[in-house]
Amino acid sequence: MNSAIVETVETASGKLAGLRKDGITRFKGVPFARPPVGPLRWRMPEAPEPWTGVRDATKFGTVSPQAPTQLETLMGMTMGEQSEDCLFLNVWTPGCDAAKRPVMVWIHGGAFVIGAGSQGVYNGKAIAARDVVIVTINYRLGAFGFLDLSGASGGRCPGTGAEGLADQIQALHWVKENISQFGGDPGNVTIFGESAGGMSIGALLGSPAARGLYHKAIPQSGAAHIGYDKERSARVGRAMLDLLEIAPEKAERAMEIPYGAIIRAQIAVLADSRDGHDERKLGRLPFQPAIDGGVLAEAPLDAIRQGSARGIPMMTGTTLEEWKLFTAANPRLRMMTSKNFNERVERLAGQAAPEMIAAYAEGSPFERFNAVMTDKVFTMPAIKLLEAQSAHAPVFSYRFDWRSPILGGLMGSCHALELGFVFGTYRERLAGTFFGTGAAADALSSAMIDAWTNFARTGNPGWQAYETPSRATTIFGDGAPHIVDAPNEARRAVWDKLPERRIGP
Repeated sequence: MNSAIVETVETASGKLAGLRKDGITRFKGVPFARPPVGPLRWRMPEAPEPWTGVRDATKFGTVSPQAPTQLETLMGMTMGEQSEDCLFLNVWTPGCDAAKRPVMVWIHGGAFVIGAGSQGVYNGKAIAARDVVIVTINYRLGAFGFLDLSGASGGRCPGTGAEGLADQIQALHWVKENISQFGGDPGNVTIFGESAGGMSIGALLGSPAARGLYHKAIPQSGAAHIGYDKERSARVGRAMLDLLEIAPEKAERAMEIPYGAIIRAQIAVLADSRDGHDERKLGRLPFQPAIDGGVLAEAPLDAIRQGSARGIPMMTGTTLEEWKLFTAANPRLRMMTSKNFNERVERLAGQAAPEMIAAYAEGSPFERFNAVMTDKVFTMPAIKLLEAQSAHAPVFSYRFDWRSPILGGLMGSCHALELGFVFGTYRERLAGTFFGTGAAADALSSAMIDAWTNFARTGNPGWQAYETPSRATTIFGDGAPHIVDAPNEARRAVWDKLPERRIGP
């Protein structure tokens, strides 16, 4: 194995020293904005300040404040030190030269409240080995990036609820200005992300502030059914102020609150929104991009339908059994009866419940429930996004059917399972227990990395585009990649009869 050597590069802000090993150079902890601390808390991001000398870029930067979960352990992830000073990115490149390689910018998931671009599962070395420059980014999470305190306080405190999305846009500005120094082509940038990262891609496709900063998009297990209006985002802001025991007319006090207290209030808001009662009516994702009139002028899906991302090829898809990540370890749900299932569907579908119950007739009540929720939260939003963008650019659809071996296979093809295969990190440390290993896993990962990088290079992953009525969808993980036309068409037809507000997270 080759020993690491130091390599330097000049950026618009100053020189960086990274490490080159096994043909890939890594630059970690690169600031792409000023630290959003002190008077800049809840402000829109600003360009980074220049530095003198050579900045050490061999270690990851700090990550946005967040509450730990068991998911990081499950997926073999590692989380770094936390700080509000968190706006850092990381670059993996085959060479800091003039090769003008395709650039892929990764936006991590985590329900907009957890995660970081430095997590081990997002190591970019396998993708970079396909002669691509890959960038992973942090952005402000939860109450720090997606909290409308201005609306909740009558403008007494900054914070529109769109700062986290603006951080992502600021990172794309950094890429446009600097990536040629890392051997990348600023004219060929693909944004990709999963879960909340996929939803962020959907928001960026609808954001006027992001236009011209990217050229292709891959939202994974996340689409464009997000964006709180001003009334709802202010409602979340008021809930946070209540928990912080700050009156709206004294909201400026929140600028001085230690971030630990803000995280504790955030945890309470999340618990309130997920306990099945949600008396404050905050929704399952209380911290998400707000339609602030600037970064997001309108609901992302509406903007996309009107051509906000005209000319941007897109590839999107889901896993087969997304919802099992959230239910497989719950013995009460696994014991669900047909009566329980029917009651849940009746609450969801109303008059269309008999048709939906008939469309989801296969398997145990638990399996049927997971299929309904997977389609509601992930599959149907992906289809709506494909339909919206297909009028303006080529679009491609995939589905991921590989099953996790963990818990005796109970988690199936669950949410986030494709990540280790897209990044080629499925064998790293403890990750193999979640993702699985072996010859079939090796072939699957290679095929997915090829498809993702082909798309980044050319705008086509190497298979048939998605069009109605054929709805061609490439299946990964069930043998060799293959195309299926209009999978689960009967289920899709039932969802088409429901109001769109019933679809999404």
